[in-house]
Amino acid sequence: MNWEDAIPSIAIAQAARVTEPAMDSDQFAAFYERSAKPLWAYLARASGNAALADDLMQESYVRFLCAGFPGDGEVASRRYLFRIASNLLRDHWRRPRALPLDELPEDRSAARDTSAQTESRLMLSPALAKMRPRDRQLLWLAHAENYSHREIAEITGIASPSIRLLLFRARREMARLLGKERA
Repeated sequence: MNWEDAIPSIAIAQAARVTEPAMDSDQFAAFYERSAKPLWAYLARASGNAALADDLMQESYVRFLCAGFPGDGEVASRRYLFRIASNLLRDHWRRPRALPLDELPEDRSAARDTSAQTESRLMLSPALAKMRPRDRQLLWLAHAENYSHREIAEITGIASPSIRLLLFRARREMARLLGKERA
């Protein structure tokens, strides 16, 4: 028996084929410029730690590039990048913690905030800090990134039918926490 009989010719042809990179350096630079700030903001709010958000964002882009995701355009690539970041965040939460995450991320955009944005941030930040990380993650994806329930399910790995209920509970918890702060 020779090796060509054991391995189908299709597999040999696919193994020998050289694939084109998913993005050239100019395309990636443009994609990075458009996606870095929203990704960092998502990771910072979901994790509650600016340094962790920096680390996870860097690792997300490395894995995105290594995966060579061909994507079906900007939206699919961005969704895939957020999926990688969500998985890294989930892996981080599963590891035992050496230090508590008591600090909120540093406000990197304070100079550009309007007074209404600053007021909203001051009201929401303490409430978000008291919420569970998964609830912060879901609220951010739904309201800051405007992802649909189906897209959030793809990014987080949570079943799509569960997203609606989990978001409802997260919103209710946010309302409860905001109500306590006003009283």
